[in-house]
Amino acid sequence: MRSKIVAGNWKMNNNLEETEKLLAELSAKLPDTEAEVMVAPTFVNLSRSAHVLESSTIQVMAQNMHFEENGAYTGEISADMLLNIGVDTVILGHSERRAYFGETDELLAKKVTKALVKGMRVMFCFGEELDERKAGNHFKIVEGQLKNALFSLENSAWDSIVLAYEPVWAIGTGETASPEQAQEMHAFIRKTIADAYDASIADKVSILYGGSVKPGNAQEIFSKPDVDGGLIGGASLVADDFVAIIKAI
Repeated sequence: MRSKIVAGNWKMNNNLEETEKLLAELSAKLPDTEAEVMVAPTFVNLSRSAHVLESSTIQVMAQNMHFEENGAYTGEISADMLLNIGVDTVILGHSERRAYFGETDELLAKKVTKALVKGMRVMFCFGEELDERKAGNHFKIVEGQLKNALFSLENSAWDSIVLAYEPVWAIGTGETASPEQAQEMHAFIRKTIADAYDASIADKVSILYGGSVKPGNAQEIFSKPDVDGGLIGGASLVADDFVAIIKAI
């Protein structure tokens, strides 16, 4: 059975004091749920977050990592550094990393491979831009992103992969993605994996939705058969909102 997951990406928000306060609120209000709950604080607060949540079921993940072991890569973080502080899950391929920092499918393939070699779990993000959706190329774009970064992996590697579909066109653009559109793409993603590998792999991989999930729309989105949870941005920075989304799963 596929894991249900609600993950909060805190991006470049919250200093240490704010991080500790939010973690304390989430820990106190965390509902009884079978879903995995994850948060991704900024790098400078990862170690403290891992320590604070040591006895909690809330998992800590990183927002990014480098593909090299170590070396002259100023400002970068390696897999070993993350593992050393108790962080074994990493977000890779987020739309903001692609758009603002020029991360390509080829670069991401190297990052994914390194993370898996190190025994980490990867939350791999992908999705189409507004112009690509309007041009009717959304399925082609998504298929290409998956193929270029992931389809050289061995079958067994998929046990450590979580997918997060981000319709970039529906985030901060005024456009809205319906739960039906989310289901349509998630079903396409699962079929694409089944065609490239087999149905058993496609059926067990968790596919999260990352398109502006909020307390008001979470239940309807999560009710779709191929949507296994959400990668939450802004709403994960407000404890009550994030808890409401967790309850919706």
